[in-house]
Amino acid sequence: MNHGEPIREWLDRVQQRSLYVGMGVLGLCLAGAFVAREQFFRSYLVAFLLWAGVALGSMALLMLHHLAGGRWGFVIRRQLEAAAATMPLLLILFLPILFGMKDLYPWMRPEVVTGDHYLEHKAPYLNFNFFLVRAAIYFGIWILLSTLLNRWSLEQDRSEAAQAGAPLRRLQILSAPGLGLYALTVSFAAVDWAMSLEPHWFSTIYGMLFMGGQALAGMAFVVLVASRLVARGALAEVAESRHFHDLGSLLFAFVMIWAYLSFSQFLIIWSGNIPEEIPWYISRTGEAWQTIALVLIVFHFAVPFLLLLSRDIKRRPERLAVLAALIFALRLVDLFWVVAPAFHGSTLRVHWLDLALPVGLGGVWLAAFVSILKSRPLVPLHDPQFEEDAAAHSSEAAG
Repeated sequence: MNHGEPIREWLDRVQQRSLYVGMGVLGLCLAGAFVAREQFFRSYLVAFLLWAGVALGSMALLMLHHLAGGRWGFVIRRQLEAAAATMPLLLILFLPILFGMKDLYPWMRPEVVTGDHYLEHKAPYLNFNFFLVRAAIYFGIWILLSTLLNRWSLEQDRSEAAQAGAPLRRLQILSAPGLGLYALTVSFAAVDWAMSLEPHWFSTIYGMLFMGGQALAGMAFVVLVASRLVARGALAEVAESRHFHDLGSLLFAFVMIWAYLSFSQFLIIWSGNIPEEIPWYISRTGEAWQTIALVLIVFHFAVPFLLLLSRDIKRRPERLAVLAALIFALRLVDLFWVVAPAFHGSTLRVHWLDLALPVGLGGVWLAAFVSILKSRPLVPLHDPQFEEDAAAHSSEAAG
């Protein structure tokens, strides 16, 4: 299937506007960095974690689809591939964090480490050189996985229909260890980039919580993109209400997973009541942070949970998109709630950079995403699973 000309024009316009907005906002944020250097890096970290989470969550969903199959994946497979293919850009966007590490991480400051038994004990792991090596390993694995996933998928497009099964088998073989590598690297990256902001605190479920949030962010994002493409007349031959029902069910599942992991961490730490662990939640449930926590409980869990029980909402792209947009916005709030108290304690402070930098990085990232998306067909070609699903649905409809 080729893009219609209106779709190409619309994608070109989205790409251009995203790039202009992103670059313009980033320019303002860079000017703000000269006035509030520490705040810039703190806000930048939250923004980076948000958009990196979309790409990583999309890559995990893509590998899950290759392993499990399912008709839900055909509508969003190209969006997942395009999001995963932005890994080289994310590597570039990660570099500013290296310049702000002393502003972000206490273990980077010798005057803080000296005399602190815990930090001195962790120094062989928490140091700049090893941090850099680990980050290089993470991005090396992620870029390799995304490159192979995209290369073999496009190879399937170029293959004859009878030969298209070979690239599919390679994608399936790659996805099994790929999901294991994803889980391992994201767990360590979450510890390095977020948990070590408060190096005296630890949680064994922290990496899983980030993985659940990334899967939720990735699914919400591709649901938004798919619904906009359908509204513009694209994907008409493959996107049906049954596909969006499946996507809504998956969105419901990831909301449940995120809520389960969040509550599990809270319950284990709070019931244990260990002095080394409990301060993390004390600072995030005190004073104004209680409001943020309540917003997350209501709008990141309760409202999506109740609405996604509705079959009607899940089968209507425009309604599902509104809910996906709410969930995606709350992913930023959740990351802010996790990261910001490491710097401000129990006092809630929202700086304009906290809002501007997610927009700036998002504009640049979205421009790259659209550039990749429009360079290929919007649905995979010669995919045996897709053809089998279409034939099975035709038989069901005829019966």
